[in-house]
Amino acid sequence: MKLLHVLLPVLLLSLIACKSSRDQATTQRPPNIIYIMSDDQGYADLGCYDSKFVQTPNLDRMAAEGMRFTQVYAGSPVCAPTRCALMTGKHDGHLTRRDNRTTDDADKPFMQRKLVPLKAEDYTIGEMMQDAGYATGAIGKWGLGNPGTTGTPTLQGFDYFYGYIDQVHAHNYYTDYLMRNTDTVPIPENRNNQRQVYTHDLMAADALDFVRQHREEPFFLYLPYTTPHGRYEVPDNSQYAGQPWPEQVKNYAAMITRMDKDIGELFTLLKELGLDENTIVFFTSDHGPNPPFIEPLESNKPFRGVKRQLLEGGLRVPMIVRWPGKIRAGTVSDFPWAFWDVMPTMAELAATQTPENIDGISVLPTLLGQQQQPHDYFYWEFYSPFQQAVRVDHWKGIRLGTEEPIHLFDLNKDPEELNDLAGQHPDIVQKMENIMAEAHTPSPYWPTVATAGEEAKKILSAKE
Repeated sequence: MKLLHVLLPVLLLSLIACKSSRDQATTQRPPNIIYIMSDDQGYADLGCYDSKFVQTPNLDRMAAEGMRFTQVYAGSPVCAPTRCALMTGKHDGHLTRRDNRTTDDADKPFMQRKLVPLKAEDYTIGEMMQDAGYATGAIGKWGLGNPGTTGTPTLQGFDYFYGYIDQVHAHNYYTDYLMRNTDTVPIPENRNNQRQVYTHDLMAADALDFVRQHREEPFFLYLPYTTPHGRYEVPDNSQYAGQPWPEQVKNYAAMITRMDKDIGELFTLLKELGLDENTIVFFTSDHGPNPPFIEPLESNKPFRGVKRQLLEGGLRVPMIVRWPGKIRAGTVSDFPWAFWDVMPTMAELAATQTPENIDGISVLPTLLGQQQQPHDYFYWEFYSPFQQAVRVDHWKGIRLGTEEPIHLFDLNKDPEELNDLAGQHPDIVQKMENIMAEAHTPSPYWPTVATAGEEAKKILSAKE
């Protein structure tokens, strides 16, 4: 009995020490990171962003359990350069890829246009996370370098890839093949236009498998879904059958709701595997919506502009970030940031060094409820048609050619960018012009344009 009295405190201290060690190891393990990105989805196409039309219960729950942002910007108003900004931490003026196509092939058939790949020397989020000891996976639409180029995902930091490497191929939801790493994976059920397998479902299931396979190690899963972009086709739109919309609008809404269901299954799996509290999940869209959804769904509300335009409707995107126990649930932030901030944010999350010569800043302080200094400015440029835009504080400047006037808008009072105040604030206009000159570096594929064409002029004259 005396021996028991002697040993019992020792045993208790040993148990406490073991538990403390386990807790410390859990705390020291860096968080898993999942970055989900929809394709061509509007800012207002989620219930938590005041959609009255599209049902997104799981993303709404994600917002209720995390932080929802109101002033996050895409890297570009089209697919490839916005992904390039995300991957490299740079804004449009410094990107390898600044448009879906080059300006010298505009007259060629779509399939013959040059798709400029990431260069071998481009340092990506994938490579950074590999260097930090993470397992890295990309599942969905890549669009930054076709097979055989330096821009393929397995050459740009991803241990594993499944989906569409070519961005044009990604328009087809009933293709008869997808790519796994560099291999072609046949989908025989879709041969000869049989349309039996919806590829989004394959990629959603593959994302769950990736999480299961890497549950014992830190992982980064980049999940750029193809929905609701492309041909607006979906196996079932019955949820919206009673709506007085054109068929493609019903399909578009059903595609978002189907994606929402799969995101819900992902969160369920994280809980089942005990990974929920050590996994930070981001959800966003790659840029603004296409015009067919502006009137029936109010997809860009409360903004003006659509995909391919540097107005707020083309650039402002939803952003929800959830990390139980770290990010305060149910918070809404108006801190402005952009896709080029994701790379340094992930670097801080992974406790690794932020790459040099990037344009982003870490927004982890904001995610954790702390104050931080905002960007001095945001800069974008786009080439079909040519546009430049700058945001400084609440001021937004847009011009449609290097020799065209800058149109100036006060986003606090005029989020639709309807009232040009350039004549009243020449000092701010001059600052915008200086930034446009400073932020742009020349590209051999995308020369700047001096004077706006008729297509470009419609951007500021027409109210979408």
